[in-house]
Amino acid sequence: MKQFVVPQFITVEPKILGPITVRQFIMMMVAMLSSIVIYKFTDFTLFLVLSAFVFGIAGVFGFMKVNGRPIHYFLLNFIQNLMTPNRRVWCKDFGIEEIKSRIKKKKEEDIASPTAKILKKSKLSELSLIINTGGRYQGEQ
Repeated sequence: MKQFVVPQFITVEPKILGPITVRQFIMMMVAMLSSIVIYKFTDFTLFLVLSAFVFGIAGVFGFMKVNGRPIHYFLLNFIQNLMTPNRRVWCKDFGIEEIKSRIKKKKEEDIASPTAKILKKSKLSELSLIINTGGRYQGEQ
């Protein structure tokens, strides 16, 4: 029988600079570029505040993990959970005529064959007796 090598650690992202992955590096570069744009178009105090905010968000999305998974997966699952309903209810809209016709049919069936229910119950009890006796009782022929 032929043996195959099974790849290990397929969920580990490749590292490019020490412990930093490609995804983290790209997020930090985007934060750096947005910080440069903020520096060009705002004064210095607003630049410091906005850059701290941008790098904080990039750091959270780049390095924080919830239950061993990146936080953006957690946030996507959280939003999907909020959007889907918690309770699933099947509700078929019946018209009044359909409800009345179903009630009428049910009453007609009950009136037409009251002995059919009795026969069905006796047949069921006979079958259960056959099963309980292991087939020794063959039933009334």
